[in-house]
Amino acid sequence: MKKALRSLFILLVAPTFMFGQQDAQFTQYMYNTLTVNPAYAGSRDVLGVSLLHRSQWIGLDGAPSTQTFNIQGPYNERVGLGFSIVHDEIGNNTNQNTYFDIAFSYSVPTSEKNTLSFGLMAGGHMLNIDFNKLRNYSASLAPSIEEELYKRFSPNIGAGVYYHNNQFYIGFSVPDLLETEHFQNPEDAGTAITKEKMNFHLISGYVFDLNPSLKFKPATLIKAVPGSPLQVDVKANFWLQEKFTLGAAYRLDAAVSGLFGFQMGKNFMLGLAYDREVSSLGGTRFNDGSFEVFLRYEFIKAEKIDITPRFF
Repeated sequence: MKKALRSLFILLVAPTFMFGQQDAQFTQYMYNTLTVNPAYAGSRDVLGVSLLHRSQWIGLDGAPSTQTFNIQGPYNERVGLGFSIVHDEIGNNTNQNTYFDIAFSYSVPTSEKNTLSFGLMAGGHMLNIDFNKLRNYSASLAPSIEEELYKRFSPNIGAGVYYHNNQFYIGFSVPDLLETEHFQNPEDAGTAITKEKMNFHLISGYVFDLNPSLKFKPATLIKAVPGSPLQVDVKANFWLQEKFTLGAAYRLDAAVSGLFGFQMGKNFMLGLAYDREVSSLGGTRFNDGSFEVFLRYEFIKAEKIDITPRFF
């Protein structure tokens, strides 16, 4: 009976934990690259600070909410540095994840216009789960979990490469190389209920000059996690007068999105995105979509005209 109850608890609860352990998703990932790829640090040639908030599945009780903070810039002509924090929660604060990383990049010019950057990141992850906030939780149904408040800090490292010029970029990264196990089974030290898995990210984009005042900026993100479906995002943005961005996106078998951006002078940018689910979760009786707001401020001197890369 004890084993049966434990198995029932794992089947019902563990998928939520495993979902929460994977990297958060973003619709405006092209502006939030440092979070997953340390090689991006310093690539814009200026010191910049950015904030992002995502409310996923608005109207669904206990839906995920994510906030990010990034600061990055060049240390010298070859070295870039960055720091990022990601806070992710689900289930009305039942499951809280906080990631923080220091990023280091080293860039090698491959031609007059092209640069190849290598990056490393090191930091940690704090997982905080309060089982008392689960509506139907009973400690007697979870004999393999010793504490009702589970807290654990897990160190981690990551790596990435990033190739770019003023019109094109492509990057590949694995931000979490260490796979930490959680909720060890006291009766079998070699097993655990859930484990953090490596997330593989491939990101790319290009800028087409349609005319002096209009540019077309397609982008894509492919994300792979062992044991999970492949995530593919495709975006099509138009940049008007170097001030306004309008676009749409599609996440394979998951969501369609609308995007808007406004470049307020050289220093400040505002980005907005709205997702609508195309899966069974997308019906109005389940949720009202997902929303993102992105803010970036860059310390650009008045005499500096261009930033590299200026489009992403």
